[in-house]
Amino acid sequence: MASPAPPSAPDASQPDASQNASSPISSGRMTLLFVVMLVTAAGNTAMQSVMPSIGTALQVDDVWISLAYSWSALLWVVCAPIWARRSDRRGRKAMMALGLVGFVTSMALCGLVLWAGLTGWLTAFWALIAFAAARSLYGGFGSAAPPAVQAYVASRTPRAERTQALSLIASSFGLGTVIGPALAPLMVLPFMGLGLTGPFICFAAIGLAALILLRLRLPNDEPQFAARGRTAAYSSGPGAPTAQEHGDGDDADDDQTGDAEPKRLRWFEPRLRPWVIAGLVGGHAQAMVLGISGFLVLDRLGLRDSPAEGAGPVGLVLMAGAIATLFAQWGLIPRFKLGPRAATLSGLLVAAAGTALLGWAGDLHTIALGYAIASLGFGLFRPGTTAGTSLAVTRAEQGQASGVVASVAGASFIYAPALGVLLYNLSDWIGFGLIIALCLAVFAFGWYGLTSDEELTTERKVSQ
Repeated sequence: MASPAPPSAPDASQPDASQNASSPISSGRMTLLFVVMLVTAAGNTAMQSVMPSIGTALQVDDVWISLAYSWSALLWVVCAPIWARRSDRRGRKAMMALGLVGFVTSMALCGLVLWAGLTGWLTAFWALIAFAAARSLYGGFGSAAPPAVQAYVASRTPRAERTQALSLIASSFGLGTVIGPALAPLMVLPFMGLGLTGPFICFAAIGLAALILLRLRLPNDEPQFAARGRTAAYSSGPGAPTAQEHGDGDDADDDQTGDAEPKRLRWFEPRLRPWVIAGLVGGHAQAMVLGISGFLVLDRLGLRDSPAEGAGPVGLVLMAGAIATLFAQWGLIPRFKLGPRAATLSGLLVAAAGTALLGWAGDLHTIALGYAIASLGFGLFRPGTTAGTSLAVTRAEQGQASGVVASVAGASFIYAPALGVLLYNLSDWIGFGLIIALCLAVFAFGWYGLTSDEELTTERKVSQ
């Protein structure tokens, strides 16, 4: 391994030398990373809270509204690992900025084409096609940010604390899903006829502000390559970047030495396979619940004939779920020091119970309660599988592992929301019964297949 470089004065244009595995990320930087994730989460859930009403106003079948997200989700699956690998070579900050650019552009264009559809400038068919195309910008480029944020945090956090650190980042999504639905009804503006498309335009502006803040406040972390121009995460020889310069300490079990880059991680690589299977199947259950929830509120509250009135109740239900998710990630995981396996398995049981109540609910209070319990379970499950994937690989592979996590999460939204809505329209209990069955199946698989928390969270010796 290369010898550590002599200390030098900090410089914003140089790699982040102050942060490594043994030095926690400063609160200011963690806040900035939190904001990056929060803005995209809030914008997406604000969109989800108004899309059922927009679909009803356009007189489009529910399943087509759900399918409009599929192309974006497919692009996310393909592109997230690519951006994750690029973040290893070009720096996390650059990929975070690219993700925010994709988010801002996508939200602005989505709002524009849906406004054109609602005002009659486009037919419903072409408005939906244009929406899917604009949304694909988020899948293609917005997918750069989450893996970069996760890799930034994971590579600077000790193993024993990684579940809590990644849970904190995941909770930014939870807080975003509180803020998004809360603000969405307030953003349904009569100004310039924006109406239901107001949240799209407003969150595009908020995303732009977050991008400027990121550019100004987060130090550059672009890796500095050896003079001979070889692009490698770690290399030997004078002037080569060391683990300390990258802020990514080496685990003792890391077999990546010399000039070799970490080998390409695949979804079903043996170390990752159990966590990928759990994340993929459980993620499908979560995506189906999210896909059904908005239409469930409109149906059971009798709001199909007045879709503009549906944004408020749908937002309240999503907020209840988001608050429960925050409780899981800010309260339960750190309070009980839940490891990846415990968080994953307990979360799936709670999610199954909440889904059963949601399927039975007939009024707003019970719908919100059922959705909140299900979200509490998924709020435990998602950080559990994320941390398990991170801890299954070495520190040098964190960028690729974060890409796998993001790709698996995106795969859950390719067809699962539309399938859930389709089955829900056929029979309530077929849709909800499948979700419960998926949760229980992953619980049974994880009971025998997931590595114990004691083995995962034991700190490994860092080579010097």
